[in-house]
Amino acid sequence: MTISGSIHTGPVTDRDCADAPEHGRQPDAPPSSAVRAASAAAQPDGSSVRVAVPRRASRTHGSARAATGFVVPFVVVGAWQWVTASGRVPAYQLPGPVAVWDAGVDLAQRGLLVQYVAISTQRVLLGFVIGAGLGLLVGALVGLSRLADALLATSVGALRAVPSLAWVPLLILWMKIGEDSKITLIAIGAFFPVYTTVASALRHVDPHLVEVGRAYGLSGARLFGRVQLPAVLPSVISGLRLALAQAWLFLVAAELIASSMGLGFLLMDSGNNGRVDRILLAIVLLALLGKLTDALIGFAEKHLLRRWA
Repeated sequence: MTISGSIHTGPVTDRDCADAPEHGRQPDAPPSSAVRAASAAAQPDGSSVRVAVPRRASRTHGSARAATGFVVPFVVVGAWQWVTASGRVPAYQLPGPVAVWDAGVDLAQRGLLVQYVAISTQRVLLGFVIGAGLGLLVGALVGLSRLADALLATSVGALRAVPSLAWVPLLILWMKIGEDSKITLIAIGAFFPVYTTVASALRHVDPHLVEVGRAYGLSGARLFGRVQLPAVLPSVISGLRLALAQAWLFLVAAELIASSMGLGFLLMDSGNNGRVDRILLAIVLLALLGKLTDALIGFAEKHLLRRWA
């Protein structure tokens, strides 16, 4: 039998001791995402591979994709203008884009358009922050604790099935007609998407990640902040996006009833007066504001994923 290699029989030097691993020594801190990425990219011979993406090419791709996203809106507006200009649909049923623009200019000149947009945006942001914060807290509690899951999951799941308009009479009786009832209704709408995604994601976190974190001495809030939360960060961002869209939906429900300002009030008032141009204007504004706020969360998502995930 032949054994390949050689056996060092000389005296043991300080250099040999320094090169030898220290058995039983615990690592000081868990490996960062950069270390994990470097380890994953390492070659069998120990060398590493660096993949460089040109910034100019990435920006060009992003600009092209953003420009492509405007194709469908331009086609829809063009078809809308053609249908109304050709007389295929009466103007009192479907005003043209120019008529909708003129309605917006009229409201802006009277100082109402900015006021309606500002008050609706304020209500959505306040309700979203409150509802999403509570959803993250309760979702984390249910996802991490079996006792909390057993106590709260069934009840919260039943409340999630309640329609938005069912809360309106109760909130008016409890909080009267004011900002508190509207913001509370929006917070209810923003709560459930975040709660559902966070609780479900935390239940399915890889247990090996949790074991590694505990091996490095992490527990409690540190384990949640450094291991579990980064692991479910994409799900949390998705929940926030759904919660924001739900907040805009609940805003309309809140402002359609018992409101004298806002885009929901503009919808109701225009419907009572037969102003289809203003109804379309409110719909377009809600779509633009919803997309703008969603884009802000998308920008924050890129920053958070680059830092944590």
